[in-house]
Amino acid sequence: MRLVDQTVRGFRVAKVFRENSDKINAIDFSPNGEHLISCGEDDQIVIYDCEKGQQTRTVNSKKYGVDLIHFTHGNTTAIHSSTKVDDTIRYLSLHDNKYLRYFPGHTKKVISLCISPVEDTFLSGALDKTLRLWDLRSPNCQGVMHLSGRPVAAYDPEGLIFAAGVNSECIKLYDLRFFDRGPFITFKLNQEKECDWTGLKFSRDGKTILISTNGSTIRLIDSFHGTPLQTFTGYLNNKGFPIEASFSPDSQFIFSGSTDGRVHVWNSDSGHKVCVLNGDHPGPVQCVQFNPKLMMFASACTNMAFWIPEEKAAQN
Repeated sequence: MRLVDQTVRGFRVAKVFRENSDKINAIDFSPNGEHLISCGEDDQIVIYDCEKGQQTRTVNSKKYGVDLIHFTHGNTTAIHSSTKVDDTIRYLSLHDNKYLRYFPGHTKKVISLCISPVEDTFLSGALDKTLRLWDLRSPNCQGVMHLSGRPVAAYDPEGLIFAAGVNSECIKLYDLRFFDRGPFITFKLNQEKECDWTGLKFSRDGKTILISTNGSTIRLIDSFHGTPLQTFTGYLNNKGFPIEASFSPDSQFIFSGSTDGRVHVWNSDSGHKVCVLNGDHPGPVQCVQFNPKLMMFASACTNMAFWIPEEKAAQN
């Protein structure tokens, strides 16, 4: 099934989960698309089976809190940042709820966390103005980049380079093999006046970078030259939330939540708004991601919603 405007407009909520008592602050699909993990401000980690449309496990992180959760390369382990005690990153075994390793080093809140698509390495960025490179097998930081401002980071789809967005005004590209030499290219953009950058994502073909903010602006730039391609607006964010923007797997569409509880979708080539989807979210939708393998996406406020195309919903 190809994603075209008509298909996107026909997405409907197939299942709503009400496991959380507070806002869900991060979600992540497993690389094979079979599972989804979420974490919330109620310190709960919830795991879902995407094919069966079921919640399969709940894990509590009451002591340290939990944010920015990501599956590692399987679906039995995850990493997450902490919201209590300290700013250590934690590596968790999900089947027995035991921490496998701690990654201390950041001295202020971690605001960016991403896993390499090909290796057991990950990047973290924090309000201490550092970006750190880690290996899951070692508690010791593999490298530190001291930056001039607030960092956000992302790996390219091949895991060869990473992008660091700094101070909501420039993007630096690093070669992972030689990151200690500094960036091989820097793109200077107009600094955001009304908001901060809160996330970067490469498109699956690696040609563009999507910039999320805590305002009501999403930007798309060319990843080779840094040229601004599109600015997506017209969604509500009147609370300063780090609202997530995501690509569809074919990179043709951009999905975003909003504080009015709806999901907004744009065409990435033309920049035109395709539709606004209403899933009856009672609160602000901070997280939206498309499944990498299955024809479904998830959106989350305090509730988690699974969306599928109308014709599939009719078959079910």
